[in-house]
Amino acid sequence: MSHWQILIVEDDVTYQKSLARYLQKKFSVYVASSIKQARKLFQTREIDLALIDINLPDGNGLTLIDEIHQSKPELLMIAMTAYNQPDTVVQAIQRGVFHYLAKPFPLEELSHLVETAFRNLRLERENARYQKVLAEQYQFENIIGKSIAMLNMFEMIEKISKTDSTVLIRGESGTGKELVAKAIHVNSHRANQPLVAVNCGALTEELLESELFGHTKGAFTGAHASRKGRFETANEGTIFLDEVGDMSPRLQVKVLRVLQEQKFEPVGSSESVSVNVRIIAATHQDLETAVKNKTFREDLYYRLNVIPIYIPALRERMGDVPLLLNHFVEKINYDKKKNVTGFTDEVFDALCKYDWPGNVRELENLIERLVVLRGQGKIISKDLPEKYFSGTHKQRFYLAHLPSEGVDLNAMVDDFESGLIHQALQRTQGNKNQAARLLKIKRTTLVEKLKRKKLS
Repeated sequence: MSHWQILIVEDDVTYQKSLARYLQKKFSVYVASSIKQARKLFQTREIDLALIDINLPDGNGLTLIDEIHQSKPELLMIAMTAYNQPDTVVQAIQRGVFHYLAKPFPLEELSHLVETAFRNLRLERENARYQKVLAEQYQFENIIGKSIAMLNMFEMIEKISKTDSTVLIRGESGTGKELVAKAIHVNSHRANQPLVAVNCGALTEELLESELFGHTKGAFTGAHASRKGRFETANEGTIFLDEVGDMSPRLQVKVLRVLQEQKFEPVGSSESVSVNVRIIAATHQDLETAVKNKTFREDLYYRLNVIPIYIPALRERMGDVPLLLNHFVEKINYDKKKNVTGFTDEVFDALCKYDWPGNVRELENLIERLVVLRGQGKIISKDLPEKYFSGTHKQRFYLAHLPSEGVDLNAMVDDFESGLIHQALQRTQGNKNQAARLLKIKRTTLVEKLKRKKLS
């Protein structure tokens, strides 16, 4: 017997029993003779489909259909009546019923209709589960992306999080290096311990030394009390050294010792402090070039670069732009209590073609400004600064950043193609004929690409 559960709401007991006996061969069946009884069953049973007679002793079946549609819109309903009234049929369909049957009807017709209804429901539920999986796959600890490069990075984060290996994150400013560091930490066995972040490029050498390693009272002018450094604060947890390439050669030596021995001396002290800390470093610089130029220690570079992670610039994963646009609109609507519903086609097109030199940070800041100023409705052309329209009306080619380890060209081309298909389907609200015309390809070609790429 199938796991599907059906409720028959019918006051004619003879007809009710006939329907129940027939359907019980394949499904779990419950019966009710009134709206009141039906309401009780809906509260206590997980009903998947309801057969509802329009004429019931305690009211019009349309009233029950209305209640169900509002409280359980996913539940399937089939309306039944002994009277062939066109206006009633229209009202039932408007209220969300799956189909309408005029009594008497052949039981074989009912069987076929129920099987079709459950087949559609099964597909809807499978699609909902698939969409949930995709949402989880495309969003990893608030890092958004569905391109091959990003999905590979998510897989890498999952693999390395359970280890204590040192990680070096490379990527341009604004790509989300700190988010990746947080993702590694929260998925590690150190998740309940502190994650301490330090921007090595934001402080002078003296201040950074004190910030990292702490100092004793009187170690320098203004040191009125001893103070723990970030390495000691991060003990048993993780320290994130952002822009590590900006660190002076002298401090590089001290960091190297922490990596080698898990020990350091606070400023002004000759006593070593031992720590158990995982180091994650990040930089936008080419450290290999810095090593050749003697501005970064080679031994420290190899100690940091145990597991390298490269975060692609946004222009290298343009297929993720629509995903990011929608994500930030939803996020900022929630945070700022606004009700922006999206973008006009012209604005959406411009944002999907813009190069984003400031990467995800630039995109997020722009969307926050647009959402706050617009407040509600769609973001229109006059809301968008002129520079974002610069690439809209001409054919656009760009040179992606080529990392030192090279790229998978076929994968990048595939990502770019997937992004264009995603944009076309989104703009046409899923209409494949219109999307194919936008892409200047045949509909059959588009359908084949969707199947091959497993795009929803």
